[in-house]
Amino acid sequence: MRALTGSAEQLLERLRAEGDQTEADVFISADAGNLWKVKDAGLFQNVTTPTLQEKVPEHLRDPDGAYWGFTKRARIIVYRKDAVRPEEVATMDALGTARFHNQIVMRSSSNVYQLSTLAARIERLGAENAKAWAAAVRGNFAHDPQGSDTDQIKAVAAGEAQASVCNHYYYFRMMRSDDPADRDVVSKVGFVFPDQAGAGTHVNISGGGITAHAQRRDLGIQFLEYLVSDAAQTMLAPLNTEFPIRPEIPAAPDLAAAGPFKEENIPLDALGRHQAEAARIFEEVGWS
Repeated sequence: MRALTGSAEQLLERLRAEGDQTEADVFISADAGNLWKVKDAGLFQNVTTPTLQEKVPEHLRDPDGAYWGFTKRARIIVYRKDAVRPEEVATMDALGTARFHNQIVMRSSSNVYQLSTLAARIERLGAENAKAWAAAVRGNFAHDPQGSDTDQIKAVAAGEAQASVCNHYYYFRMMRSDDPADRDVVSKVGFVFPDQAGAGTHVNISGGGITAHAQRRDLGIQFLEYLVSDAAQTMLAPLNTEFPIRPEIPAAPDLAAAGPFKEENIPLDALGRHQAEAARIFEEVGWS
């Protein structure tokens, strides 16, 4: 097996350029928003097998079988422990309240994680609600968006703000780090899985699908099935610091120690279907 790596955008453009001459049989990426773009471009073929249907929860796979999750990530709220009580950040809505005036940092709205988060809200609550939320959070920014999810955690720890949003694995990678500076950052912040009393925490996937012009389709399907097998699930999730896609497979010990949490349950393709609308809303509210 030969693997070619790159950003989701780079690999999508390569698939487009190569057309039916591509050697790629499987396309893998983080975030359903990225995977939806491949589907929307007509560069996935739908695949359904009993194994995939059995192993992958319905809300963590494309409804047509274009792509399938094999690990999942949660969008958590991180907060500075000496300034915020966990119950004050129990919901995503809390980040837009007067309590956090000038106390929120976020990464750019062009980031696919942000787009997917807002797209999920559009699916659940509608565009008007999503716009009101984005505007309220934008009004609480300590400074304009900059940097990665890791940079947001560092900014909160440094006292630049009191709360932010990030994918859970950024927090846990810093917690696992051999660098004392990273562990010092984590010691100053806590996190919550938001909206446990409501719709649940936004979750997304790392996943993949069979390319439209796959030359080794059967082998590609076998690979996808392997990724959701007991052996791969037990190995993969700790390696990429994500949760297994299968709820019966134990998470890595440090993730398991965070406890179970309620997941948002919406059609996965909604993260792609509402992506352009999410980008428009972010632009309209000035979330750069």
